[in-house]
Amino acid sequence: MTRQIREQLNDLIERGELIAGTLLPSERELANTLNVARNVVRGAYEQLMDAGRLTSEGRKGRSVSSGRGGSRGGTKKRSSGKSSKTSKSKARKK
Repeated sequence: MTRQIREQLNDLIERGELIAGTLLPSERELANTLNVARNVVRGAYEQLMDAGRLTSEGRKGRSVSSGRGGSRGGTKKRSSGKSSKTSKSKARKK
């Protein structure tokens, strides 16, 4: 089921029926609509995020990515060693 959902969403993106910036339904909403378990939808969404097809919009949900392909790991912001040490020392003081 996860594969089928992933492939159908990917096809909609490829055909331009889901354009960049389009918010997708929540995991729960899509799972209820398709009558599948929520983790099935979550798996499909995560696989599409790993492929760079979807991006997380935080509490707003997931949307179609403006880029094609790639990996979600490449878009993460990396912090320098200095700032992470600062964060750790601040966490200890609290």
